[in-house]
Amino acid sequence: MPRIFLRVLERIPAPLYEWRQLRHALTFLILLALTLGIALCPVRAQETPSPLVKPEDEVVSPILVQTAPVTLDGEILFHVRGVSAYPADVRAKKISERLEAFALDQTRSIQSLRLVDEVGFTTIYAGKQPLTAVVNADGRLEGGIERQVLAQVYLKRIGEAVEGYREQRKPINLLLALIYALIATGILASGWWGLRWTFNKLDAAIERRYKTRVKDFTVYKVLIFQADQMWVGFRGTLQASRFLLTFLLVYAYFHFVFRLFPWTAHLGKQLFHIILDPLRVMVKGFIGAIPSLVFLVMLVILLGYILKFSKLIFFNLAIGRATLQGFDREWAWPTYKIFRLLVIAFGVVMGYPYIPGSSSDAFKGVTIFIGVLFSLGSSSVIGNIMAGYTLVYRRAFKVGDRVKIHDHVGDVLERRILVTRLQTLKNEEVIIPNSEILNSHVVNYSSMANEQGLILHITAGIGYETPWRQVEAMLLEAASRTPGLLKKPPPFVLQLALGDFCVTYELNVYCNRPNDMTKLYTLLSQHILDVFNEYGVQIMTPAYMADTEQPKIVPKDQWYIPPAKPPETTQAEQAAEPVPKTPPSEKDIQE
Repeated sequence: MPRIFLRVLERIPAPLYEWRQLRHALTFLILLALTLGIALCPVRAQETPSPLVKPEDEVVSPILVQTAPVTLDGEILFHVRGVSAYPADVRAKKISERLEAFALDQTRSIQSLRLVDEVGFTTIYAGKQPLTAVVNADGRLEGGIERQVLAQVYLKRIGEAVEGYREQRKPINLLLALIYALIATGILASGWWGLRWTFNKLDAAIERRYKTRVKDFTVYKVLIFQADQMWVGFRGTLQASRFLLTFLLVYAYFHFVFRLFPWTAHLGKQLFHIILDPLRVMVKGFIGAIPSLVFLVMLVILLGYILKFSKLIFFNLAIGRATLQGFDREWAWPTYKIFRLLVIAFGVVMGYPYIPGSSSDAFKGVTIFIGVLFSLGSSSVIGNIMAGYTLVYRRAFKVGDRVKIHDHVGDVLERRILVTRLQTLKNEEVIIPNSEILNSHVVNYSSMANEQGLILHITAGIGYETPWRQVEAMLLEAASRTPGLLKKPPPFVLQLALGDFCVTYELNVYCNRPNDMTKLYTLLSQHILDVFNEYGVQIMTPAYMADTEQPKIVPKDQWYIPPAKPPETTQAEQAAEPVPKTPPSEKDIQE
């Protein structure tokens, strides 16, 4: 099957991807998918009724009996059962309290323990006080032995426990325990000081003799570990050994001292289990979770190869090596991110039941809590993410475009999933959330500038006494003097309004550099002022009270009144600069 699939793939044209780079990856991916499909496919066993098993032969499992331990000084003596009206734990607690009271009373002898056989149960007495009763059900719980025999066992166990309880609390034994504890404390202090002194000396000797000998570890001139890193790792190993020995010394001390005193003897006996039981549970859980972990590892490997293959395809789409009809190159990486998110989500859904502990109530509670926090606290984040992807597929703008968003005009520096960064005309950085951009209008000055040209326009109010043909000629001449504007399509003039005091003209010019539109507006305004001053035409204000005796123009000999300085132009530029001495005639304007 893989060979047939490879032969089919070899017939696909090469522009989609580099076939030599993908052949091994595709082969491994196909084989891995087939292996997982076979391994994970559930095989349904043939269900055939056994001729030896009949419905009437089914055995109903008995109801589990709840029991509780009876303890004295932390030692379990025996277990008792209970009923719904008198639970086992309550019964065991009452018996333990009576046994402890009997053991503390030194006036009551152990020989006072006796059995009284009554109808249906046997009672254990300490003198005249009953301690516990043994019923027939207790005998059945212990394997069906008779209650009298079970009562004899309980009696002997109670006597031994009470005798040991009293023996441990004798003053002479407590004094000896205290002496042993002091000796153990001295040994602990000596051992701790000895370990500290030994490791300090060892550390100093090793650093003095071997630190300068540690060199960088390289393989075929490739640096694997630096000398400093290797030395830090060696020192860390030495410190870990010191900590382990100190821990073992402290553990042995507490294990010995706790067992000396009756009040902590139970804790001393359980100290080993307190430390190792969690490790045992973790190791046992890890061993039990090995099949699930193997499935998760295989799932991660499979999804990793799928993502690598898809990333290579989208990379070819992004650089233009591969093309799809109606698919823009700028959509490649956003689409890959969406695809990657879907693949990861699919992997999480598939692998969630196999995560160790996923079925526990604690795990479910944590996941629900995280989900609630995510849903409540990330609504705006998700909105911005959706808006970011929507802007990508809407082709609203790209990095480097001159745009206007709200009241901000600037160049797009970066377009992320959550926000868009602009650099304004005043060299300010503005960060705008994508959700606000999606809900507002965007003016893109660069989208059509390279193909059809961006139209820059500027208005001027000229009096009615100036012929409109002269005004249009002067505006077009100012446009021709402005560098950076396109000659084709040619500039044109519109008459926007016939106002009360002047005619409003609009000069429209084309340019393909929208990022320089501010500079071009300035140059265009400067040349308009120069041309109108040269021809003695006054630019009107929006409104005025009366005409002045002298027109409001600046003569050419006053253009560079100090502190203004004339530009240093070459002879070729002076010869190329058109400076007409007389206003153009109507024939020239028509031409």
